[in-house]
Amino acid sequence: MEKLREKNLEFIKEIKKEDPSYFDRLKEGQSPEYFVIACSDSRVCPSVITQMPLGNLFIQRNIANQVNENDESLTASLYYALKHLKVEKIIIKGHTGCGGVKAAADGNDEPELKDWIESIQSSLPAEKTDHSLDDLAKMNVLAQVEKLKQHPTYIKHGKGVPVIGCMFHVETGELEELETVIASAGDVEETI
Repeated sequence: MEKLREKNLEFIKEIKKEDPSYFDRLKEGQSPEYFVIACSDSRVCPSVITQMPLGNLFIQRNIANQVNENDESLTASLYYALKHLKVEKIIIKGHTGCGGVKAAADGNDEPELKDWIESIQSSLPAEKTDHSLDDLAKMNVLAQVEKLKQHPTYIKHGKGVPVIGCMFHVETGELEELETVIASAGDVEETI
């Protein structure tokens, strides 16, 4: 905890040096432009990799950036982001080298992860393929984009709010926007 506290004090000092009234404005509330659904992986923190200041991103994180209708935390965050914060965009951000996608592709069967892994597996090809882990991670992001568009909370409160899939490349630091081509209703055919 000591290391975290030291870093926090450095953060406060640096912010106040650049903008003495920063925290006074921050306590007035938030009005983020983006709701971000991202992976829990410690290497891919959305606010760090985009260098967005506090208050600009409303973030929900879980293993492999999943969108599940039965996830109460996600549903509450989505509702709050759309209804109360009036976010302008929703980002679903996956990343290269995703351990959750790898666990799903490898058939991890740990009881504590079973339900979550099955959710990830439902976003991947049913049969073993020659796709790379990073291709599978992209497929997962695109599947989550489609799942979010079908989420009852998004349908009810998300009119006009685009859902964008992105991949963070751990090996380069690049954030890539993914585009989808829909083969038929809800089927992701490919990434561009």
